Amino acid sequence: MGEDRLGWALLRLCSIAVYIFMFAPIVVVILLAFNSSRSGAFPMEGFSLQWFSKLFANESIVEAFKTSLILAGTSAALSTVIGVMAALALVRYSFNGKEGIQTFLSLPLLMPEVVMGVALLMFLKFLSMPRSFAVLLVGHTVLSLPYVVLVVQARLVGLRSSYEEAAWTLGANRLQTFFEVTLPLISPAIVGGFLFAATLSFDNITATLFWKKPGIETVPTKIFAMLRTSVSPEINALGAVMIVITILLPLVGGYMVRRFAKAK
Repeated sequence: MGEDRLGWALLRLCSIAVYIFMFAPIVVVILLAFNSSRSGAFPMEGFSLQWFSKLFANESIVEAFKTSLILAGTSAALSTVIGVMAALALVRYSFNGKEGIQTFLSLPLLMPEVVMGVALLMFLKFLSMPRSFAVLLVGHTVLSLPYVVLVVQARLVGLRSSYEEAAWTLGANRLQTFFEVTLPLISPAIVGGFLFAATLSFDNITATLFWKKPGIETVPTKIFAMLRTSVSPEINALGAVMIVITILLPLVGGYMVRRFAKAK
């Protein structure tokens, strides 16, 4: 018994050490964002919001935020629409090549982003197509699509088809059944998938560096460019904003999915 307790105690200690190692840099960035000094080091000289005000007074950073929000919202909307249709087809229908399509949709999950970025870049070069915002939009949609499919598919699997069959029996066609029965039942999963997709797009940097054209900056690429010169307090403030957004959106999405599952 003593050896078992010692083993569990060591396991807990190692787990705590790993979490501290992972999250301590995030806490440091957030704390330094409120430091009144430009030194960006401890001990903090005081509490101040001046770096956030200077951050949003910077036109290039504001433009990067606009680009990231437009890109994240548009790519998430596209991946959600396509993902819902794909999930419905994969769960409710049987057809030739179904397993192959399922595997194909999962490839972006299995493949490193660097490989995806280089592959699309080489494909564009083969087609003699320049990098553009449209290419960036397509790439982000492809990256986030599998997550939407998985979230919506998981909800559809747990949804009894008898609801839809009852609607058909009462005279509703397939389109009416989808909008009146299926869509309300899977809507929290759709919202959760949308938020996950938006977060992935907003936070992406690896593939974005390959696909964006010169002159287009998202928030992650802007931070990367700013870090090449120096670590200024504005970067800490920008990092703190990014951390809040990328943590809050998945939490909201996960909460909505879990709440819906408990309600049913």
